[in-house]
Amino acid sequence: MKVGIIGLPASGKTTLFRALTRGTVPIDDYGGKTHVGVVSVPDSRLDILIREYKPKKITYASIEFVDGAARITHEEGRAKFGSDFFADVRQVDALLDVVRGFPTPTGEAPTPIQDLQTLSDELILADMQVVENRMERVEKQLHGVKKGVTTPATIEMDLLKRLHSVLEEGKPLRTVDFNPEEEKAVRGYDFLTMKPLIAVLNIAEEEIGSPSEQILAFRKHCEQAGIPEVELCAKVEMEVSELPEQEEAEFLESLGIKEPARNVLIRECYRALGLITFITAGEPEVRAWAIKAGSKAIDAAGTIHSDLARGFIRAEVANIRDVEAAGGWEAAKRQGFVQLQTKDYVVQDGDVIYIRFKV
Repeated sequence: MKVGIIGLPASGKTTLFRALTRGTVPIDDYGGKTHVGVVSVPDSRLDILIREYKPKKITYASIEFVDGAARITHEEGRAKFGSDFFADVRQVDALLDVVRGFPTPTGEAPTPIQDLQTLSDELILADMQVVENRMERVEKQLHGVKKGVTTPATIEMDLLKRLHSVLEEGKPLRTVDFNPEEEKAVRGYDFLTMKPLIAVLNIAEEEIGSPSEQILAFRKHCEQAGIPEVELCAKVEMEVSELPEQEEAEFLESLGIKEPARNVLIRECYRALGLITFITAGEPEVRAWAIKAGSKAIDAAGTIHSDLARGFIRAEVANIRDVEAAGGWEAAKRQGFVQLQTKDYVVQDGDVIYIRFKV
């Protein structure tokens, strides 16, 4: 699953990308390029199984972050977005909008709500262009179709007109309730405003843990708009990400912070993508797997390996909360927490699963 990082110039989106990826992309490679980094999803729930099995390998679930090479010019004091501004993030599954919450070096005050709205408007305009271009092509297919006759082209045109009307009102398409057929149809357009959006307010270092009126106003705005929001200082997060693990823990403790804000953000992206985690464990490997919420045991088996789905018999399942309370997987089995489930069992977040199969 991919998350695209977007933001106005000087918002700190590339700094945030470096913090999330722990600086794995060399700074010399940054000029005007698209950057992609795979980031592990922090999950302390694995610790109980790691202590039990002392595995040779530990694998966390992961998300791919894309920092696009967007270009903006300025005309008559207004930002003009290039046609390629969103090109690098068209194929992602969610968007992360980095908003400047600190003064510029020249002293320009931040305007986070305005900046968030500016980029939201551009996302809407980009989708409207897609709709209008498609309407032009479908219109040609309607030539010769009698009034009142229903064809695939007339059905699509009705849907496009509805989408255009929503966008004209300044609303993102994710606010629309689609029936299953419509949802399948709109998926092919790759609309930007259909993707989950997370707002990141990039604040000044001195505001960490001390929310200003501006931060509180931004929180309220996002809450009213139904946009998940995270506050962090990308510069500090980047510096912290470059520290050895022990030094990082000590530094955060000195600031009275339990964990890096980037971890909170990564988990927020995970939720926005509609993902949950199931776990497999043993001496060779303890591993967290990402799967869509609502998936069944047979889907989990297929995520691990197609042979497990093909030869699926039963799944042994216990949630990690019960495993931890029992003191480990083997103890959970003895105490009756582990249950046998069929292929139709709906996987819950944090389930530890062993697949019984025969090929």
